[in-house]
Amino acid sequence: MKKKEKKPNFSKSHKLYVRRLRRDKFIVIFFRIFVLVAFLGLWELLTYYKVLDPFFVSSPSRIIKQIGTMASNGTLFSHSWITLYETLIGFGIATALGYLIAVLLWWNEKVRKIFEPYIVVLNSLPKIALGPVIILWVGAGTNAIVLMCVLICIVITTMSMLSAFLSVEEGKILLLKSMNANKFQILFKLVLPSTMPEFISVLKINVGMSWVGSIMGEYLTSKAGLGYLIVYGGQIFKIDLVMAATVILCILAFAMYYFVSLLEKHYGTSRGKG
Repeated sequence: MKKKEKKPNFSKSHKLYVRRLRRDKFIVIFFRIFVLVAFLGLWELLTYYKVLDPFFVSSPSRIIKQIGTMASNGTLFSHSWITLYETLIGFGIATALGYLIAVLLWWNEKVRKIFEPYIVVLNSLPKIALGPVIILWVGAGTNAIVLMCVLICIVITTMSMLSAFLSVEEGKILLLKSMNANKFQILFKLVLPSTMPEFISVLKINVGMSWVGSIMGEYLTSKAGLGYLIVYGGQIFKIDLVMAATVILCILAFAMYYFVSLLEKHYGTSRGKG
């Protein structure tokens, strides 16, 4: 006969603490929803009673109607997919290349000292100014948009990860060196694992920046995508289309950020078990 496992007997103070955490979490979620509903409701009321002109600010009901129209004629999914595709490609390339460049700069101190000032200058340069040059280099369309996205994200990734690599405790590195560990082993056994939280933070930053890059690229050169819809809606003074595209953009950006958050939770759980 197997013995029944005893349930852990938590103290009264611990139970109260857990209960308070659950209550606080519920309060936060409740007020998040409340603020959103209150904002949308007030917006709808102000436009309904003509306090605000819906021609200039639209309204939640008009936005929903516009999204429904776009979904029925297929433009919602086609334009959303184009922008999402460009963003994901730019996000992936910029993150991978930026991470690799940071590793190379950490590996060779002389190379880092040579190129670090140029990276700082490139980071301070307004990327939108490179738009015409980018179009001349790779042509108009998807390639130019992806390149714009990459240029915006890659420098941030490189600088953030390089800073994380250099902040690893020198004592731990010296300890591994005293055990005859080579630089390759130090990198994979210490530096990369210990900077995973910073890498996930970079992913979160890149989510927002990659969407900025793709929309900026679509502003410059595009015949499709959410950025194109925003520009087109502004040109024909159709604010409902502009706001609908913006709402869809927010939803997609939130979904992408949510997946990164799931990765963060998975990493935290795995690390805790380890």
